[in-house]
This record gives sequence, structure tokens and C-alpha cells, in this order.
Amino acid sequence: MANGTTTKGNENLMAAASYLLGFVTGIIFLLLEKQSKFVRFHAMQSTVLFGGVFLANIALGFIPILGWLTGLVLSLVSFILWIVCMWKAFQGEMYKVPKVGDIAEAQLAKMAGK
Repeated sequence: MANGTTTKGNENLMAAASYLLGFVTGIIFLLLEKQSKFVRFHAMQSTVLFGGVFLANIALGFIPILGWLTGLVLSLVSFILWIVCMWKAFQGEMYKVPKVGDIAEAQLAKMAGK
């Protein structure tokens, strides 16, 4: 991790683990990993994607029936995305979720520019 001794297998595992608890593990890996752009990308994508889903579900919870049903569908879709993202990261693929991946890359570029 921070000591620069990450191997490719470790990178894949850490990238997949950044999705494990959604945006929480995404934030943790963003704070811990300073070397691997691959791990940082997946951690940022996890943070943006599942942070957005979390906020959307909270907002939809205030809308009776239609909001609840929409939240249920959103939860199902996010579960499928969670599995796909973890699998792709574990395989070593720089998989970008449409729109979210671009936002994650832009945020990482801003962080690197500090």
C-alpha cells in the first residue's frame, strides 16, 4: 500500500475490496492507498457510485409508494453493479461504469492537482 510494495495480485484484491462495503470502503482505500492508480480509481468509483445510490435511496424513501418502488429497483440494479464492479476489479480490468467512471477520473485528477 503506502510503502510501494503492492503486487499485481494485491492491487486486484484491494481494488475489489474497495467495493465491499460500498462508499465506506471506497473512502478507506482512497485514504490508505497512495501509489496504485488502479486501486485509487476503483476506490473513487465505489465512493461516487454507491455514495450516490445511498443518497438517492434516502431521497426516494420520502416519496410514498412510487419512490419506494423506484428505490427497490435502484437497490437491485446497484446490487448487480456491485457484483460486476468487484469481479471486474478482481480480474484486473479498469472497468468504468458509464458516467460514474468519468466523474471518478475527474475527481482523482483534481486530487492529484492539489
